[in-house]
Amino acid sequence: MRIALFVTCLADTMFPQAAKATVRLLERLGHEVVFPTGQTCCGQMHINTGYQQEALPLVRRHVRTFDPYDVVVAPSGSCVGSVRHQHAMVARRAGDEALASRAESVAGRTYELSELLVDVLGVTDVGAYYPHRVTYHPTCHSLRMLRVGDRPLRLLREVRGLDLVELPAAEQCCGFGGTFAVKNADTSTAMLADKMRHVLATGADVCTAGDSSCLMHIGGGLARLRTGVRTVHLAEILAATEQSGIPGEPSELVVRS
Repeated sequence: MRIALFVTCLADTMFPQAAKATVRLLERLGHEVVFPTGQTCCGQMHINTGYQQEALPLVRRHVRTFDPYDVVVAPSGSCVGSVRHQHAMVARRAGDEALASRAESVAGRTYELSELLVDVLGVTDVGAYYPHRVTYHPTCHSLRMLRVGDRPLRLLREVRGLDLVELPAAEQCCGFGGTFAVKNADTSTAMLADKMRHVLATGADVCTAGDSSCLMHIGGGLARLRTGVRTVHLAEILAATEQSGIPGEPSELVVRS
């Protein structure tokens, strides 16, 4: 299958390892991954903060860039949620029904990584190896907008060497919420404290999720407290094998078969 990678702003600028892992994983499964160079921000940040008119050119560009592809994937439930639930709305409010129709078409072919693997490619065992105790945080947009359900957990349960432990109060928001963390810093910090307490209660070495934004928020808090618990994107875990090594570990610790 030929799959277009929607890299997202955060992966492109701060967490490229999540995007690279997505490519490695899909290529290992026998698929061709292409990177449309015309892509930019999808406009989620603008839409969520009330700048819908300013988001319109970004929506138009996103649709034009990804319209030629039958399947689009992103390592982000948040950005896929925006494409699926906001792009057509923005176009219609601007009076552009033709753009709205094209946006709906692109949205119908755009998937978060776990959705693509389980629903489209029909796999849960991707041949991954990750010998760590891991807990999973279901991010708000993946949980409530995309309704990915247990797809990430089904994938993680098939990873060899991985000890998956349930996160208490997993469905509670971590407190990031984009600009919410800036505009409501005290509330965000209190929510983060609760999330970190639950993560630490699991005894996990790693907290994973499908969104780098939430992992950045949680990981920053865990690092400031010097807990030793790492945050690793779901794509990185699924891309890890005995030959490729373990994300975040020194190369000398690579396990060879």
